[in-house]
Amino acid sequence: MPDDAAARDAAEEASAFSHPPVDPDGTATYGDHPDQVIDFYTPREPDPEVPAPLVVVLHGGAWRAPYDRRHITPFADFLARRGFAVANVEYRRGAAIPAQGGEGPVAGRWPDTFDDIAAALDALPALAGEHLPQADLRRTVITGHSAGGHLALWAAARHVLPADSAWRADRPAPLRGVVALAPIADFTVAEKLNVCSGASRQLLGGEARFAERQPYADPAFLLPTGIATTIVQGRTDVVVPEAVAESYAEAAARAGEVVGLTLLEDVGHFPLIDPAADACAVVAEEIAQLAW
Repeated sequence: MPDDAAARDAAEEASAFSHPPVDPDGTATYGDHPDQVIDFYTPREPDPEVPAPLVVVLHGGAWRAPYDRRHITPFADFLARRGFAVANVEYRRGAAIPAQGGEGPVAGRWPDTFDDIAAALDALPALAGEHLPQADLRRTVITGHSAGGHLALWAAARHVLPADSAWRADRPAPLRGVVALAPIADFTVAEKLNVCSGASRQLLGGEARFAERQPYADPAFLLPTGIATTIVQGRTDVVVPEAVAESYAEAAARAGEVVGLTLLEDVGHFPLIDPAADACAVVAEEIAQLAW
């Protein structure tokens, strides 16, 4: 990575992580594990005449244990200040042990990470009805950043999972759409580019299980979904490069589906969730276009 690109990425990451965490207005559990929780943020200036769209947020962090939902709470609050009701989902990530080869904490848990996303989304309508009475569940959009963008795409594709998958849904999720932010959307390309030090390979249990499990986990294999999908991607992203999003969009086109691809000039990985960045306002607008 060129020194200037690395410096820019570091500055963007520092800005995104400079905001203090924002406590939710309520929290609910969807299972017994401490990570099986959903935080709720009420719209900051709700219109009593018009229920607010519900935005489901899935955080990134390469599915690794050190990165939990707290880092994306300023983004959740940003959306709430834009008039959305927000559900910020936590899920089990990799164990806090080094991956083989010294690549840092292992990414994800199979099948736990996927179990949690499926369970959270299945439980969400009832939980949101209780904790976010301002939310219009008919206007639900799911968004996620980086690894969370992968999970957002996957959650919207459960009805096209292989027939023997325990996560397969019998009908499409009741979503207005998906807005995936710099998602790890195509595992084949991500592995070629060594995205997040082989995180997608680790998520699937290592090289020996990668090909076997890819059809159950890789969004590029789960097309078409029939659900409106937009990807927002920074052109100067060095964490999850533009080529990953482009490959997913091309796979969708081959499957007969159009995926929106909003490419932002001079934007890297982290401004998409940084309330201080113009890119974050673009993300909110993309969500609004699907929600309304």
